[in-house]
Amino acid sequence: MKQNSLYNIIAGGVLALSATACTGAYEDINRNPFEPDDLTADDYALSSSMYNICNTVMSNDVNQYQFVESLMGCTLGGYFADGNGNFTASFSRYNPANGWSRVFMEANQNSIIPTLYTNISMIEGYCETSGNPVPAAIAKVVKVAAMSRVTDCYGPIPYSKIGYDGNILTPYDSQQDVYYKFFEELGEAIEELNQNRGAQLNPLIDDVYRGDVTKWIRFANSLKLRLALRISYADPAKAKQMAEEAVNPANGGVIETVDANATYKHYSNGGNPTYMSTVNYGNDSRPSADLICYMNGYNDPRRAEYFTTSGWTNADGSYMTDPAGNPLEYVGVRRGWETYERDGWALKMSQIGVSSSDPTIWMTASEVAFLRAEGAAVFNWNMGGTAESFYNNGIALSFEQYGVSGAEDYMADATSVPATYYDPSSANPWSGSLPRVTVKWDESASAEQKQERIIIQKWIANWTLGNEAWADLRRTGYPSLIPVAANLSGGVVDSAKGPQRMPYPQEEYTNNSTNVRNAVNTLLGGPDNMATKLWWAAKPNI
Repeated sequence: MKQNSLYNIIAGGVLALSATACTGAYEDINRNPFEPDDLTADDYALSSSMYNICNTVMSNDVNQYQFVESLMGCTLGGYFADGNGNFTASFSRYNPANGWSRVFMEANQNSIIPTLYTNISMIEGYCETSGNPVPAAIAKVVKVAAMSRVTDCYGPIPYSKIGYDGNILTPYDSQQDVYYKFFEELGEAIEELNQNRGAQLNPLIDDVYRGDVTKWIRFANSLKLRLALRISYADPAKAKQMAEEAVNPANGGVIETVDANATYKHYSNGGNPTYMSTVNYGNDSRPSADLICYMNGYNDPRRAEYFTTSGWTNADGSYMTDPAGNPLEYVGVRRGWETYERDGWALKMSQIGVSSSDPTIWMTASEVAFLRAEGAAVFNWNMGGTAESFYNNGIALSFEQYGVSGAEDYMADATSVPATYYDPSSANPWSGSLPRVTVKWDESASAEQKQERIIIQKWIANWTLGNEAWADLRRTGYPSLIPVAANLSGGVVDSAKGPQRMPYPQEEYTNNSTNVRNAVNTLLGGPDNMATKLWWAAKPNI
């Protein structure tokens, strides 16, 4: 009887959310991935809620994913450029419409925050009834993973006062307070999971680690390390404490092997959302010239995994060449283009090489290695090894992740530098140059030079993790990117620095006016526009 009651409470709540959901852009964010016969009633209800909260980290809904990741994060982070000539008001030109920039903080039932909180409430109810604390601890980790992306977009956000119904019409917390709460929640979750390492969790419930609690511990510690680096300039003492706790083996370890990468693969609408929102949507996004220039210059063998080859070929099928005689095998689009020809040059540019069956990446062993390299090299934290060893391991792990050989030769290259930008269409020229940073580690380099080298390689390895790349750019000033061709921000955004955040949704000023205005006046530290820096973006002189 208890089982049926719990099923009715949890599954009924999920189905209620689905029944009231929009049937347009967000139709897939609340849906049950399993048939009832696959699981017990309790497990079926739990699987629905676990599926839903995981979709708030990297949304399975293609439209939502496209706005927050493909068009915003990946463009501002230097991975993608717009491939659609109708995108005249866009992130890439620094003039996004409210309908684009509001997605992280929308308040309807199928949006990120309401979905997250209502389903966490259901998971906690399951744990109280079953006596198994593991799902609630995992949910707490997922909550931090999802909400860290929200605060990194806007700054101060509603957080501590959001109720179980996910209603965001509440007072805001400062970004510092939000981060401190993240560390508190991660600490609680890590402790709970370590105390229940041997707990059994049905693999069908867990689309990330298939019920492996030890891997969830490693992801939680790795996320803690990522967030510690994020606040490294704003709160050095707290950052050091959190980072060193995260890598301490006594706390369960961090992600160190490719098989422990945090990836998600349960697609309900055609496949990988990067593929669906770029290639399948008629190439709404293309690889950026920025990334391809770096990788062409380094002769990076991962290019074949990241991109398709270009259509800039001669009659005999050979590739055309740039002025230096280099074949135009991989060619990217300049971000924020001024002139667009969909049926002309745009069709000849390389495409994004993600396939429909690829998993969605949350965090990798490669990223963790680069985080440890930066912690050791730049901030002199105890990361459990040398900066050089972590840096080289970050490269090697990325090559392994993509099934590419040649890592040893790549990391030993002390001469290659990013390629000179060349636009074979002449539509969006740029005469500047990218930094002459080589791949090989240089122990004699300054801390600043080491940071730039680490971030460049981390950026290349973190392909498609756009919001992470954008955060690193705002935090460190690296990697150096090609300025957008058209800055249409009306003088608000400095082209050399790029957008620092997104404005709060206009709906907040209508529905939550007192709280959002108080946040802007007392917590944000500047006007509610794209030029105001976040609390953690405190590195001097950038």
